[in-house]
Amino acid sequence: MDRSDVLAAQGRLGSLVRRTPVLDAIVDTAAGPIPVSLKLEYLQVGGSFKFRGSLNAMLHSGADAVEVVIASGGNAGIAAASAARLRGVRCTVVVPDAAPAAKVAVLRDLGAEVVSHGDRYAMAFDRAVEIAHATGALQLHAYDLPDIVAGAGTVGLEIEEQVPDSNPILVAVGGGGLVSGIALGAAGRQVVGVEPEGIPTLHAALAAGRPVEVAVDSIAADSLGASRLGDIAMDVVTRTGVSSVLVSDSAIVAARSYLWRECRIAVEWGGATALAALCSGAYVPAAGERPVVVLCGANTDPATLNG
Repeated sequence: MDRSDVLAAQGRLGSLVRRTPVLDAIVDTAAGPIPVSLKLEYLQVGGSFKFRGSLNAMLHSGADAVEVVIASGGNAGIAAASAARLRGVRCTVVVPDAAPAAKVAVLRDLGAEVVSHGDRYAMAFDRAVEIAHATGALQLHAYDLPDIVAGAGTVGLEIEEQVPDSNPILVAVGGGGLVSGIALGAAGRQVVGVEPEGIPTLHAALAAGRPVEVAVDSIAADSLGASRLGDIAMDVVTRTGVSSVLVSDSAIVAARSYLWRECRIAVEWGGATALAALCSGAYVPAAGERPVVVLCGANTDPATLNG
């Protein structure tokens, strides 16, 4: 994959996706107040960046796709269901038994058929493969599919236009679809992947030189809970020099509470993870830098906004 795939996705998606805004703000961090640019991608259709990839995959597959299936604990399923409704096709989402009730309710409201299977994402994925083979449905992947990564990369193209400078981009990492897409879309920019300490997919892959299985143990597991970095992401981050920083769950909680308290921005745990790197001091900008922080998702239970 390369930047041409992201540009093609942008042409396909056009006005069907929202061009999400950027908010300039001063954020309190361990090193004192710093200026940042917040990319408000949680305002995307379906409440997360993932709508871009799902819709791109459906559009690129051709007009004959009448059903899609995906395994997802939440956001990827919501994105697929949202895109399927827009396209007028059926959607089946296979979720692990422990999928958040709030996200499952959204899936059903969107008209998706929800199949609960297994206690891990891998088991749900195997069931989605079986359904795709039995029905002929187009199978989407939460993060490791070229069209999914290319769609996510259109966030990077927008950042290039909205914040036209060389400042770094901080992005939360689960399976790596967003961070690798942005690295392709915002070619030449420094991209920093931010991960919970309890789910270090990118960090472990960079250390090993290949994707490896990691434990999934974090408050952000419902959206960043991949146990292994995607193969596409591994290729892209290696070629583009993406780095990784780790943050604690307490830092994620603090960043999410900060966004709500100071900005009245309500995001999910994963959506606050990139900002947690700045607030906690895990990432310290160089003098004169104004980091771009991607707030990637907001499918959350409002009752948890105060931590």
